[in-house]
Amino acid sequence: MHMALLQVALDFMILERALKAAKEALEGGADLLEAGTPLIKSAGMKAVRKLAEFGKPVVADLKTMDVGRVEVEMAAKSGAKIITVLALADDETIVDSVEAAEKYGARVMVDLINHPDPVQRAKEVEGLGTHYLCVHVGVDQQMHGRNPLDTLRNVVSSVNIPVAAAGGLNVETVPEVVRLGAEIVIVGGAIIKAPDIKEATKNIKSAMEGVNVEIGDLYRKYRGEEIKKAFMLVSTPNLSDAMHRKNAIGNLLKLSGGKMVGRAFTVRTMDGDWAKPVEAIEKASPGDVIVVESLPGYAAVWGELATWSAKVKGISGIVIFGAVRDADEIKKIDIPVYARRIVPNAGEPKGFGEMQIALDIDGVKINPGDWIVGDESGIVVIPKERAVEVANRALDVMEHENRVREEIKRGSTLSVVMELEDWEVNR
Repeated sequence: MHMALLQVALDFMILERALKAAKEALEGGADLLEAGTPLIKSAGMKAVRKLAEFGKPVVADLKTMDVGRVEVEMAAKSGAKIITVLALADDETIVDSVEAAEKYGARVMVDLINHPDPVQRAKEVEGLGTHYLCVHVGVDQQMHGRNPLDTLRNVVSSVNIPVAAAGGLNVETVPEVVRLGAEIVIVGGAIIKAPDIKEATKNIKSAMEGVNVEIGDLYRKYRGEEIKKAFMLVSTPNLSDAMHRKNAIGNLLKLSGGKMVGRAFTVRTMDGDWAKPVEAIEKASPGDVIVVESLPGYAAVWGELATWSAKVKGISGIVIFGAVRDADEIKKIDIPVYARRIVPNAGEPKGFGEMQIALDIDGVKINPGDWIVGDESGIVVIPKERAVEVANRALDVMEHENRVREEIKRGSTLSVVMELEDWEVNR
């Protein structure tokens, strides 16, 4: 019976964290330990040597593109049993890599990541003597919901050497990868970001062995309501980190309600002119977030009655870059309402302004249909065309924080977990 091997990708920047995770993964049943590319770039061959001390085969994910003989020899001498070389590399580089690996009892895995014709290249590199192939969807590609299923199926049926699969795999998806013929299943985040690495590894191994279990989607492919579910899981700080600290807006008063997620229905009006904001309740769809620009906000454009009207319509939340009134009553209504200011006085419904137009708030552009996520920290604007990517990146940020939090709870401190002194700019 075909039994696939589990390779745990240790994509850390800090060696001590990688070694701790490796120990837990081996206790959970990992078959191979991968010195991930970030780890090798951070700690060099020391990472390979330290991992080799555990006595299990080590994969050095060098992703070599040039000088194959030198890099493969360096890794093999450090204890690596498998070294990765890119399929995009020149044929001579792959041949030199294979020769160097065999000289030291190691093997070469050619990574097909980003190759425009992975099936044809797989056949070519098999002819060059490579020992393994890897069908790999990179992290940045995963964020856009891409998956390797079709490529894996086609590569496995086209070659006679073992094929590995990598790219966002988890307990739901590894059975299908095994079913399609992958002999090495490479899992990173689903294990190393888990609060309990040993247990996560055990679960992955069990899923690989029970290939008849029900299969979920191979990658997070959030669309429509699925994107909303993803955004409900993460915080605005997670989203800010995922977007490189962009598109976040603070300095807001949160008057009521819980988490807010929805598409932007935008309004621009004059300070105190509440006609268009109220009309927007009728025009917006259930689930939308009404976003109003009415600066500087000396007179309110929103109050209790408008809030009740929005709640009955099914609006997901209201953000007023201006003033609201009736704060005491709004706090009793279970719908998220944010504002820049609270004032007692209202203006007049004059009817000036526009709906469904682009806004610019504190340098952050808000277009109709963009996703708005709000919690106690503020709001974040996610451009609609980047929603899938940002949802996935934010989930990665959240999973990383979950792992760090667990280490702190076990008795460490944040500075120790992150090895801050080693990463200070002026050291």
